[in-house]
Amino acid sequence: MFDLTGRVVVVSGASSGLGAQMARGYAKQGATLVILARRLERLESLAKELREMGVKCLPLKCDVTDSKMVDEVALTVEKEFGKVDVLVNCAGSAKNAGVLAMTNEEWDFTMSADLTSVFYVTRAFANIMKKNNYGRIINIASMYGLVGNPAIDTVAYHASKGGVVNFTRAVAAELAKYNITCNAICPGYFATELTVDTLNTEMFTNYMKATVPVGRYGREGELNSAAIFLAADESSYVTGVILPVDGGYTAI
Repeated sequence: MFDLTGRVVVVSGASSGLGAQMARGYAKQGATLVILARRLERLESLAKELREMGVKCLPLKCDVTDSKMVDEVALTVEKEFGKVDVLVNCAGSAKNAGVLAMTNEEWDFTMSADLTSVFYVTRAFANIMKKNNYGRIINIASMYGLVGNPAIDTVAYHASKGGVVNFTRAVAAELAKYNITCNAICPGYFATELTVDTLNTEMFTNYMKATVPVGRYGREGELNSAAIFLAADESSYVTGVILPVDGGYTAI
């Protein structure tokens, strides 16, 4: 069960953080990887590591907020492999501010990076999946797409990730007839380039201990089991699901 040998898995935002971790997880299951990000040099380093694990890996530079570049990358992948079996939309970024202070530029940047980009990438690769009547789309949203929070003002991030959650349901309903599933993972507090400075503060650590039942931040690799489950052939009856991996934050 959960053997991904022969499956082509595309992971955006794979140059660091959760994207890189999931790419390693898929490689352990035997998948062929296509890793996307803006920083090609980081992708090359990860690709070398994945190849040493015995799998094929194609690193491609891609700015997911540029629809033309996304379409060109999708065409390259289709020419190389003839199919795409799994797509993981992990790329994203955000500017933090509350509703009273957030600028138009900060709002637009976050929406473009975290929501519009998911539309661009999904459209491009789902059209390849449709041709082969098979696909697994996995969107990385956030527990902040399900609830608010009193610790940090980040209204656009909440809004964009909430958009990803219902985008996931809409795509699941639309593409089911093509044997394509679409699900979302909502991570809790994991250390990444975007979050580590905040998570390491005493204030936020105390907040986490008071609000996360497990009582700690997520560890490297703890998202991989959910990502592998949703990517698997065996999960063909699972679609439109929003899966928090958050240590229980959204349970209370």
